[in-house]
Amino acid sequence: MLVGSLPVLGVLLALLSAFILALGNLGQSRGIKRATEKPSSTTPLLGLIHTRSWLGGTALIGLAMLLQMGSLALAPLILVQPLGVAALVFTVILTTRASGKRIAPDVRNAIFIVLGGVALYVIVAASVSKQKAIGNQQLVWILGILAAVLILSLVVFLIGKTKKLPPFTFVILGGIYSGFIATLGKTVILRVEAMFKGGVGGADSGSWLTLLCIVAISIASALSIVYVQYSHTCNSPDIVIAGLTIVDPSVAVLLGITILHEAAGAPAWSIVVLLIAGIIAFSGVLKLATAEAKVDS
Repeated sequence: MLVGSLPVLGVLLALLSAFILALGNLGQSRGIKRATEKPSSTTPLLGLIHTRSWLGGTALIGLAMLLQMGSLALAPLILVQPLGVAALVFTVILTTRASGKRIAPDVRNAIFIVLGGVALYVIVAASVSKQKAIGNQQLVWILGILAAVLILSLVVFLIGKTKKLPPFTFVILGGIYSGFIATLGKTVILRVEAMFKGGVGGADSGSWLTLLCIVAISIASALSIVYVQYSHTCNSPDIVIAGLTIVDPSVAVLLGITILHEAAGAPAWSIVVLLIAGIIAFSGVLKLATAEAKVDS
């Protein structure tokens, strides 16, 4: 089987990943609340480790990440990564069902807007996106941008020591690193495939860059986990997932188009439609988060 040979299966895996991610985020959010509410002499980390709902949520998020990597192995990044926005829709439905309430009209309308935007995006992206071999220079660009983001995170951390930052700041940082995880994961998948085909051989600069990408994925994963966990302590699950589903695909799609060239050769009209579809979906996400906040208040 060739990487990228089954885009339909890649889309299905991405949707399944979004559903499991929604379950995992809900589990982590509940676990963090329980761990912080009960008095304990242990450290916060040990408190989380002893909380079953947090452990279960973490395991589900790990499974969701594996499924997402599977989808990236079968379809272009700009096609499957935006499907993560479905996680917010799943989260709203799951939380509404758990509370025994009906979905409010504003929430339902927002869900339809999100689904409509995503459907339009997927239809167009499936017809114009292409997978291309990843060159060394492209890897250098991605790693360089990640290094700049790391410096920016350090600046934000230092500012946070002297000034209280908006809670949504940590959601944004978690989403940015999550987008890099997907992009770097995609590059590693394509590079490993090229190695098996003989496209990259031996311990040359390309092999070392691929290894460096794996290290970068580990760093980005660790920072994304830290920021997302902290986000759950100062934001509702809906706000966290809403932010992640906006920032994560935005970063991944931007890198996929500008550096991985997955939309190279696409007609101008398709780019315009993709942009419009993205705006529709993201406006629906914002509307959904706002509507959910009104329902909870």
